[in-house]
Amino acid sequence: MKLTVLVDNNTYIDQYFLAEPALSYLIEDNRETILFDVGYSDIFMINALRMKIDLKQVNYLVLSHGHIDHTGGLEHIAFLTQPVTVIAHPETDQCKILGNMEVGSPVTFDTLADNFKIKLSKKPIQINPHLTFLGEIPHRYAFEGQPLENDNLADDTALIYHHDNTLWVITGCSHSGICNICEYAKKISGIDHINGIIGGFHLLNDLEKTNQTCKYFKEKPIDIIYPAHCTDLAAKIKLSKIAQIKEVGVGLVINIK
Repeated sequence: MKLTVLVDNNTYIDQYFLAEPALSYLIEDNRETILFDVGYSDIFMINALRMKIDLKQVNYLVLSHGHIDHTGGLEHIAFLTQPVTVIAHPETDQCKILGNMEVGSPVTFDTLADNFKIKLSKKPIQINPHLTFLGEIPHRYAFEGQPLENDNLADDTALIYHHDNTLWVITGCSHSGICNICEYAKKISGIDHINGIIGGFHLLNDLEKTNQTCKYFKEKPIDIIYPAHCTDLAAKIKLSKIAQIKEVGVGLVINIK
């Protein structure tokens, strides 16, 4: 599997891509080319063009959840005229309010063109033998909350890559809890050890949640972690004391065998 970061909050020095507080990855595995989230605007397209990536090869669009920083790019996908299967939780395109702001997807699935085949599921969907959409995440850890309490979303989910005894977790924001996601990834894959994680951990100005997450990773070590998007500096520093942490920025390419 090859994963390329098209959108993240960060960029690398001397690599002239665009960044925004959002997330989008391109995942290539066998015959599948998956666009995982589409960021806040059209910069996933601009960065792909600069990276010489042909988005016309995309045959799956997978959405981690319905917030606008992961779905805003849906307003710009009309150029994708090839058959594309959209995989998401059934609540992904529903209205989402934060304070007095609408922060949900600007596009509902029923307005997408006919070439987009919509598959909505709370249950896992196997995309190919190595990639699985997890669907709704069961909540196991109290410190990560329950769906729809505070910032948690029932539609927040993730992808996993699993092959032989290799297991990687690919997240968007982890509103459902990164530890909850990891435990469900193990259950669905049948693999007890996670080799790597990339994505947002939703550890933002929450010391208790960060400390509990670090305790979880200390007890159940991960080989390598790429904390991205909605993971603040304090959380990254704490995680670096108990795990191998790698910097994430637009243009990062990870190859997993």
